[in-house]
Amino acid sequence: MDFTFTEEQQAAAEAARGVFAGVAPDAVPSPALTRGAVADDFDRSLWARLASADLLSLLLDEEFGGAGLDAIALCLVLREASKVLARVPLLESSAAAAALQAYGGTELKSSLLAQAGRGEIVLSVAANGRTGHDPAELAVTARQNDTAGATDTAGATGATGAGDGHTAGGPGEPGVGEWVLDGVQTMVPWAYDADFVVVPARTGDDRSVLAVVARGHEGVVLSEQISTTGERLGELRLESARIADRDVITADGAWEWLRSLLTTGTCAQALGLGERVLAMTGEYAGKREQFGHPIATFQAVAVQAADRYIDLRAMEVTLWQAAWRIASGAPGALPASGDVAVAKIWASEGVRRVVQTAQHLHGGFGADVDYPLHRYHAWAKHLELSLGPAAAHEEALGDLLAAHPLG
Repeated sequence: MDFTFTEEQQAAAEAARGVFAGVAPDAVPSPALTRGAVADDFDRSLWARLASADLLSLLLDEEFGGAGLDAIALCLVLREASKVLARVPLLESSAAAAALQAYGGTELKSSLLAQAGRGEIVLSVAANGRTGHDPAELAVTARQNDTAGATDTAGATGATGAGDGHTAGGPGEPGVGEWVLDGVQTMVPWAYDADFVVVPARTGDDRSVLAVVARGHEGVVLSEQISTTGERLGELRLESARIADRDVITADGAWEWLRSLLTTGTCAQALGLGERVLAMTGEYAGKREQFGHPIATFQAVAVQAADRYIDLRAMEVTLWQAAWRIASGAPGALPASGDVAVAKIWASEGVRRVVQTAQHLHGGFGADVDYPLHRYHAWAKHLELSLGPAAAHEEALGDLLAAHPLG
């Protein structure tokens, strides 16, 4: 296997480093000192710079103004974003757009993708389910309402998408066929800022579908939730919300693919955050003196830092394995979801250990609200639990191993 990134992937990472170079991780009030959300909106200025650098359209094809790159390129950019705690829905909007491109119908793609790539509209995904631990698709039920004589033209034929039989109109405008959604999705990122949220749901015949739901759509109620990062999330409640047939993706594997991309992107964020935190710890330990010597020269400190470096390298190799499986579609001993589970196990446990060690080695200085380490700790806890903690993915990996015995 060639572990070298392509020129295009490296160019995307370089462009990301340029955009994020001036971003301060403490540009908003500290979540430790703020009651409620640290800000009413995400960083729109940074969002505009990302759009200008063509980093919001990395995964889109040329016909939608994109670069046609893959999950590896997106993860390289997300890695840089998390080093500065970038407050933008880069992962959610990019992943949602990629899923719509791969599985959506022609009208849905033409109405949303080019605008999403230019940053003119924002997409998010309701991927945490009712509790944050249960499968997200089970939190919402979807039934087709064809009393007007409509039939399901979306089909379930794979990545070629839903076909061209949908009715006309923009997202959220019901045609002659529609779906009715009921249920609750919690912890929806950027729910108050996104123009559309992609909602997984389960049908009566045990299929997963994806509904593109407009913010403010009739039958949709948002309630504020606050993350450990201080960012505003949303509880999205669907009360007999009627979604046009053209805005519902029924293609087989669409939700599973989107969930894998989101999970892998979260691993990239955890890696970038962990790398920055270990660098901060090294800088501090090299300057902080005890008994007349920098604490970095003490064996106990060096051993702990070395253990965390090993964690980061394990997080890195499992991340790129998962991203490569998603990008290439290459077969393996287990489905790609197995590699994604391994990556998330390492990401969740590794980033937690990195920030805990950093806090320990910084001493009381690590809790100083004028120093950004406590923010990284809060973000690390959020990433650790997002899309399932390590234990949930260990269980999923066990199920895969039982279903696909090795050797």
